[in-house]
Amino acid sequence: MQTIRARLSVNYFIVLTIGMMFVAALVWLAVSDLYVNTQRENLLAQAKLIAAGLQDAPLPTQSIQPYSQAANVLPGVHTRLIGDSGAVIVGLPLSDEMIQLSETEQFASIPPWELIQRPEIESALKGTPATALRKVIGSQRVLYAAAPIQNSNGQIAGIVYIATPLPSSGLPTNTILQLLGAVVIAVLLASMAGRLLARKIAAPLEELAGATTAVSKGDLRQSVSTDINISELHSVSQTFNEMVENLRQSDEVKKNFIADVTHELRTPLTVIKGTIETLEDGALDDLEGRSSLLSSMMRETDRLIRMVNELLVLTRADAGSLNLNIQNLDLVELAQMRCETMSVMASRQKVELKVISASHQTDETFSLNRQNLLDIDSLVESGATHPLFVSADPDRLSQVFDNLLANAIRHSPENSVVTITIQPKDGGAECSVRDSGTGIPAKHLPFIFDRFYRVESSRDRASGGTGLGLAIARALVNAHGGHIFASSIEGEGTVITFRLP
Repeated sequence: MQTIRARLSVNYFIVLTIGMMFVAALVWLAVSDLYVNTQRENLLAQAKLIAAGLQDAPLPTQSIQPYSQAANVLPGVHTRLIGDSGAVIVGLPLSDEMIQLSETEQFASIPPWELIQRPEIESALKGTPATALRKVIGSQRVLYAAAPIQNSNGQIAGIVYIATPLPSSGLPTNTILQLLGAVVIAVLLASMAGRLLARKIAAPLEELAGATTAVSKGDLRQSVSTDINISELHSVSQTFNEMVENLRQSDEVKKNFIADVTHELRTPLTVIKGTIETLEDGALDDLEGRSSLLSSMMRETDRLIRMVNELLVLTRADAGSLNLNIQNLDLVELAQMRCETMSVMASRQKVELKVISASHQTDETFSLNRQNLLDIDSLVESGATHPLFVSADPDRLSQVFDNLLANAIRHSPENSVVTITIQPKDGGAECSVRDSGTGIPAKHLPFIFDRFYRVESSRDRASGGTGLGLAIARALVNAHGGHIFASSIEGEGTVITFRLP
């Protein structure tokens, strides 16, 4: 399989060759036209110069000879002095005997009447110097220049007629060699530039391909250089590094998650196994001791079932397969129902649950600060409740309320109040659950929605928590298109707030 560097080099060479052929053709035509025009100007200037030198001079009347077309194809400049009758008066070379012409070439001579019909001759007879380019004796190109000779009376006494052959290829051999040399040098330089360009483009891609292969084999420590001047390659390299970093973090989260699940499952399983072994050792016949052992085993079994169900919810949320049953429901009424359900747990902790709602949107978000604590307390005292309808899954929102209330109850001191505050917000609803517990240290606050994260792990485990409640709440709120956040003041309490569209 061909490498990208080789393919870029080959494609570049093909495009370069086609381009150079096209440019060479244009240059050839341009240089050919320039060469012919230059020869025209030079030849016409020479004819004018000779004509000016013969002005007012008597023209020779001897050595009249027919105009020989064949002589013009020989190298050099061939000068003819033509009288007004069209006969060649003076020829340089002086006579045809000085030029060894073949018998076939002698037949190329033309009569005077035909000669004076040529456009350049007609123009010269009218007093205007002119040039012409035509082919003679096959394909030989010959350039002609005719200039009038005037006498003292201003009349045309004769014509200087100059001819010079042009290269059959269109350009002189040395010019062709120079052009070919320039083309070869241009091709070599362009090929070198193409190789460098292909190398510059291919090197980051080759590095990226190698890193991708390593990542596919499980090596997530790979990264590629982003110091590239090509924006697309820079973007791809930067995206690859971000992807690998996300994979690395996801892999780390997965490993930590597996370790946490293993640890959480080990504790109840160990308790259940120990209880079974105790019962097998004879405690089964002890009616008084058996009851407490079976109750302990039941609690740990319930804990296992609850943890498995919570993990199942998180797994479905991650896969986007929660299948929400969206209904139009009163969020205030649902909150009151969940408070009634959680009242048994709250009564054991000697905690009171209250629901309040605002009838209009306020400018303040119920993040925890001392002024808002006073505002919430005033709302609690007024006992205000107003319905607020949202489109949501009642069962999933019940889980959110249950998890937030369970956390708030566990962390609230005796004879305190856990308050659910509901108000309209940005076209949706904002719900805040506030407790009066010890609060959460600022260093732990950003992580409380992570799975199995505990501010005080021993306290949550002793109280029956799994460390998944807030993670589940965030997953369910996000599934509704909302978001959840927390604020806390140590020693004064915590507020967990979620918003629904």
